[in-house]
Amino acid sequence: MDNTFGPRGFGGSGFGPGGGRGFGGRPGMNPTAGLWEAMEHLRSAFDQRPQTPRMARGDVRAAVLALLAEQPMHGYQIIQEIEERSGGSWKPSAGSVYPTLQLLADEGLIEAAEQSGRKTYSLTEAGRAVADEAGTPPWESSSSRAGAASFGALPKAGVDLAGAAAQVARTGTPEQVQQAIDVLDEARRRLYAILAD
Repeated sequence: MDNTFGPRGFGGSGFGPGGGRGFGGRPGMNPTAGLWEAMEHLRSAFDQRPQTPRMARGDVRAAVLALLAEQPMHGYQIIQEIEERSGGSWKPSAGSVYPTLQLLADEGLIEAAEQSGRKTYSLTEAGRAVADEAGTPPWESSSSRAGAASFGALPKAGVDLAGAAAQVARTGTPEQVQQAIDVLDEARRRLYAILAD
């Protein structure tokens, strides 16, 4: 694992004046410039997000049936709904959704009809019976919720933090910049304390 943000802080030489080398770890660096550089580093680290996890074919099938049990949908709408309901942690490809729709149609569980120039899918009676017997939709599983938290909320919070700190670096007074450094230093310590629990 990349140790960019090790126990000694951004840049490996300390977060604030206590490190003796400024915020970014370079001797004689202007604290404002160091704060800006560190926040850009943080932003880029969070932008390197893990790839969306691949779900099993059975999960795509279960998700399609669960959605069509609510209302008829077209293929692209199904993809969007799964992404939204999983908190962005799972967005199935068209290459997995459309073959699943064809398979369900071949099994007599769904039927297609043209609506506004799009092929819209709905459950047949047999399909509704299968959907009613299904358990929790895949996007509501504990693993999906954990994925949404780790791949969505935390990176967003990190990027938002980087943006706020960069704003202070651009427009704040030296005193405000130092206050921001102190806040971030405390946040770093508290984050490591979470892992230590």
